[in-house]
This record gives sequence, C-alpha cells and structure tokens, in this order.
Amino acid sequence: MKIIYLHQYFKFPNESGGTRSFDLATSFLGLGYHVEVVTLTSDINYNTGNRWSKIEKNGLVVHYTYLPYENDMSYYQRLIVFFKFLWFSTLKILSLKGDIVLATSTPLTIGVPALLKKWFHKTPFVFEIRDIWPEAAIAIGTVNNKILQKILYWLEYLIYKQAIALVPLSVDMKQSIITRYPKLVKKPIQVIENISEINRFQNGYKKEASILKKKIGFKPRFTILYAGTFGQVNGIDYVIELAIRLIHVDPTIVFVLIGNGIEKRLLIKKAKHKKVLNKNIFILDSVSKKDLPQLYFECDMGSSFVIPVKKLWANSANKFFDTLAAGKPILINYKGWQKNVIIKENIGYVLPVVINDSMVKEFVLYSQNKLLIKSQKENAFNIAKKNYAKDVATLKYNSIFKQIFTNVKKQNL
Repeated sequence: MKIIYLHQYFKFPNESGGTRSFDLATSFLGLGYHVEVVTLTSDINYNTGNRWSKIEKNGLVVHYTYLPYENDMSYYQRLIVFFKFLWFSTLKILSLKGDIVLATSTPLTIGVPALLKKWFHKTPFVFEIRDIWPEAAIAIGTVNNKILQKILYWLEYLIYKQAIALVPLSVDMKQSIITRYPKLVKKPIQVIENISEINRFQNGYKKEASILKKKIGFKPRFTILYAGTFGQVNGIDYVIELAIRLIHVDPTIVFVLIGNGIEKRLLIKKAKHKKVLNKNIFILDSVSKKDLPQLYFECDMGSSFVIPVKKLWANSANKFFDTLAAGKPILINYKGWQKNVIIKENIGYVLPVVINDSMVKEFVLYSQNKLLIKSQKENAFNIAKKNYAKDVATLKYNSIFKQIFTNVKKQNL
C-alpha cells in the first residue's frame, strides 16, 4: 500500500523545525507501507531550476518545490506562499499514484489538493489537524473580514466532511470540531498527539559535552529552555517580563531562547533595553532537531508559551513533547489539556497568565525544590513513553489505515 504524505513544512532531523511527519513516515515504512512526501523547501540547494526536485533519503521519496519561506515573513507574504504551494502541490499530487493521502495542516489549504485527489481519482484522504484553523486565526485578529471568515469556515467544514478520517492533535481540538460541527460526531476522529521521540532525546546527547556553556559563557543554577518560533501567538514577551522580575529576586534562574521568527528582533531589543539580555535571558539562533537533545540534557526545564487567547490552548506544540522525551519538567503559561496533564501527572509547572510578585517568589521556591524536580523528571519521561512515544502514534495511525483499506476492499467486492 502506498501513502502520499502531503505536508507543506516537512523536515528531516538535520534541519530546523518539527519532525513529526518524518518520524511517522519512517515508521510507516517499517510497517511495510510505501511513502512519498510532497512538500516545499526554501533551501537554495534544492533550487534546480525545475518546478519539482525529487530525492530519496532514509527510505523516503520526497518531492520538493522551491518556494522561499521564513518565519519572519509578513502574513500576506506567507499567504502568497500558501497559495503557490496549493496550486503546485495539487498538480503534483494528481500526477502521483497512491492508495491513500495523508494531509497534515497547517495551513488549512493543505486539504485542498487532497480533496481534489479524492474527487478526481477516488483516493481517500486522512486530514491531520495540527491547529484549529481558521478559528485560531480569527481569535487573534489575523482574519477580520467577515466574508472571508465564512469562506474559510465553509472550506474547513468541507475538508473535514470529505476526509475519510480526522486526526486532531489534542482532545481540545477534537472538542472544538464536534462542538462547531455536530454533524461530524459520527466521523472517525482519532486524537494522536504530537510525538515524544524517546530515542532521539535519550540517546542524542553526550554527558561530557557542554554546548550551553559555550553559547552563553557559564553554567546557570537553573536553566529553562525555549526552542521554537518567535511569532505573534507564542507570546515570548511574557518571558522577557518574567526575566525582568526574576533578575531582582533570583538571577540564577536563566532563560535560553532558541529559534527564529517575526518577533525576534523586537524581543532582543526589549531585553537589551530592560538590561536582562545576556544576563538572565539569552536569545540565540535556531538549531537542527538533532542538536536539540544536547541542549535539553544540559538545561533543567523545557517550556512552551502562548498569548492569552483561549482558542490557542488546544495547541500540541513540539516543545511540550520534546521536553517530556528529554525527561525534563515542562513550564507553560496557559490552561487547557496540557495544564490538566501537567497537574495530573506532576510533570511541570503552570504559570499564571498575569505575572505578579507573588508568583515570581513561588516559582523561585519551585526551582530550588530538587526532590520535586527530580520526581517530575521521572514522571515526564514515563508519561512520554506511555502516551506520546512514536510507537504509540504509529500504532494508532496503522489502525486507521487498516480500517480504511478494509472498507475500500469491501466496496470493491
């Protein structure tokens, strides 16, 4: 059986970015499926002059179209890239033979080529929902035009309805779908959270190495790592404010922020102006996924942040799962399903939406509680292995694929 894997931002572990699709695709190969990936790249090395280039790597066949894309692009620049990829990927996917299409958002438009593949070639597709879009985009004010909102909601429902199965990445996402679209309640909807890649984060570091000290000049008492995007929804301004408060109470707590994004320059400027940059907060360039385990090993805690918009609490950010895979406690500043898991499983610390002196003092005490943090490290690793490991996600997907192929065979009899 052949799977056509449609993901606009597919990444290998030696690149910067999330590797969920790579991890799943290689696992599918191990189960005996053939997998071809359709994606875009901004790597100039893939700019062959042709519309598409094809490589075979790690057993995967990957089709690339060259479309320069950066996290610091404006909303409209990114929109142009989205629609270009929609057009080019539709033509490519219609030229490929496959038994099933797995389309993973974002953006929502990634579902259109899969939809057309179904209509023209009767190829069923599974739609993986990484973000509730356009709901989240509307909530943060990115899409204000009422007519456009209605069109996007119509497109969302059409894609969900036509998909043979839906895979939201959190229980909150699933709840959003069935609440807004009650007619979909009977459709197969399987929650498969983001992946904690245990092997990568437990075996990808060297105990004797010290990358962190080289990057910031010293080894802090307590280090919190943020490895992700500096975008509007990530709310890293919150971390700057927290660092400003903490430096007067306990300067031995240090934030190391790694990544790129449209907000990065402003954040560096603010941290420098507030005199915390390169003191208790360090803002560094992004690293490849394969280099992250070393940094997580050397830090005491991982983190994930979002702006105070309820619709964003449903997220299933890589940062959360990478932290657990590394066996470290997770720090967040929002509610929702992740807060519930943190409290239930005792795997981290939940900050309030509004920073105040009392919470700062409480967090300092938490950072000094070595027995609690040791226990949380063990809990984090255990929950990652039990609920979020790659094998767990692969088995869930394999169950979906088997059911689809069984139904197709019945229809053809």
